Amino acid sequence: MAAGLWWGSLTAIGFVAVPLLFMHLPTPALAGATAAKLFSAQTWITVGCVLVMLAAMGRRDEGEPETPPGAVMLMLGGLLLALLVEYAVAPRIVARENLRLWHGVGTAMYAAQWLCAGATLWRRA
Repeated sequence: MAAGLWWGSLTAIGFVAVPLLFMHLPTPALAGATAAKLFSAQTWITVGCVLVMLAAMGRRDEGEPETPPGAVMLMLGGLLLALLVEYAVAPRIVARENLRLWHGVGTAMYAAQWLCAGATLWRRA
């Protein structure tokens, strides 16, 4: 369930909610400020989901196959991407520091996190 929540929340926020903000709120500044709050909340959803999945991996039943190291790397990679966007990229976007560059970097990192979450969900399913 944690893998599904992680991927689903990334999808809903990044590909549905945020584009709708920019389409329907009166100014891009208001949409951007609201989007920043949603992306920040998404970071903590990611942290929680990854921690739950890592904790569940330590409690497997006898006879259940061991989780491959690649699955752990996908989860940790997605977690690292989320934290980097939150603490390294987002502050630069909010400060409007080289906005085009940092928005592109943040978008690419969010997409990479989405791929990590999707691959994790695929492997867990």
